[in-house]
Amino acid sequence: MALENARNGDYAVNIIRKSVVKAIGPIPEPRILTLSNLDLLSGRFPVTYFYVYHKAKHNDSSASIVDELKNSLAICLSHFYPFAGRIIPNPETNEPEILCDNTGALFLVAQASISLNQLDFYNLNKCVEGKLVPIHHEEFPVQVQLTNYECGGIIITFTFDHALGDASSFTKFLLMWSEIARKKPLSFSPDHRRYLLRARYPPIYNRSFDESFISCSLHDILHISTPNTLLKRLYYIDASNIDWLQKLASLDGTKRTKIEAFSAYIWKIMVKAIDKGQNKKCKMGWLVDGRTRICNTEKVMENYIGNALSIAVGEASVNEIEQASIANVANNVHNAISKVTSADHFLDLIDWIECNKPGLMLAKIVLGQGGPAVVVSSGRRFPVAEVDFGFGSPVVGTVYSTIQKLGVGYINQRPGAKGDGSWTISAILWPEMIEALESDSEQVFQPMTSHHLKLL
Repeated sequence: MALENARNGDYAVNIIRKSVVKAIGPIPEPRILTLSNLDLLSGRFPVTYFYVYHKAKHNDSSASIVDELKNSLAICLSHFYPFAGRIIPNPETNEPEILCDNTGALFLVAQASISLNQLDFYNLNKCVEGKLVPIHHEEFPVQVQLTNYECGGIIITFTFDHALGDASSFTKFLLMWSEIARKKPLSFSPDHRRYLLRARYPPIYNRSFDESFISCSLHDILHISTPNTLLKRLYYIDASNIDWLQKLASLDGTKRTKIEAFSAYIWKIMVKAIDKGQNKKCKMGWLVDGRTRICNTEKVMENYIGNALSIAVGEASVNEIEQASIANVANNVHNAISKVTSADHFLDLIDWIECNKPGLMLAKIVLGQGGPAVVVSSGRRFPVAEVDFGFGSPVVGTVYSTIQKLGVGYINQRPGAKGDGSWTISAILWPEMIEALESDSEQVFQPMTSHHLKLL
């Protein structure tokens, strides 16, 4: 297996135990869970979260951390039973669907040869890739790896097939798992009714969707043209910098959100990092959750498990962004996001996918069509400190991607574990963009270090 004896110059990770955790109890009918149209827009990209725990020690000395995690996972999977299934092609349409057969989740235990404070958290290519993420186990849509470090700390990675859901779904999964592990009352019940996102009859949509989305195959997604090397980096952003950006973005009298201000800053930086001879325009994208927008009552889809995302795209000339103030660029950001926050947008998108099936769908911006672009994903509700399995809160929790080919830069924002208003940023960007961010005189993006995580 690829992770066994994984080594990258500084340290090795050895798999010492491998097991499969199945859901406890009977699996509800129907055994085949048909994916919604918005699930087909997920791209089937693997999604990995990793959490770092310093000096992990379980409250119950009679149970090891691994045993308690596996026992609580089995209970959690009984509530999230599709996550214990397999994703198979429909024999007629070849579209993916979930076979809820309780195949289970893969659980790996590994040992690293160094301490946590020796890790280069900034360079995710070096720190994580090939070490902390299970690979070549496509039969398990959920894969967990617990890696022990010499200092007594651990890193837990959770890898999901995107067909299972989006960040909101995986957030719910991790929250319930941690509640069960700590023997707390469950705060919600997952909603697996994917038919809530069924198409209208007859399906109708605005023809502008043809310009933004495209039908494609899994082969197309796995072979996206990537003109530049993609670097994976982890950053710390201090709360004071975020507040400062928000003030700049609100100077025209209209208060902008922190993510709008942050996006405006990114857009301004991006125009410094592209070839202006080849590109006269550039784009930004934002993932938008439809749960509070598709139904009239917000709580109808509050605990919906599945994908419910669309993408907003803003385009401007390089010259326009270069000359504009942060406030003016933030207005562009706000206007672009506002176009996809209505129920009509999501209903049209669901219908557009219905009319373009069978197959997978993807936003053209993600495939790299239309020039250089960066997509921002906001995770302000993403749990970090709350993911406590009984051995303390993590010092960081963020996203990592095994994706090697991507037609767009990607920036994922998560709250810092300390709850002090700081952010953790996971980025997949081309080298020139990394250089532009890190060389900016304001030093908003600080490479993540053990010092930030208080591991020294």
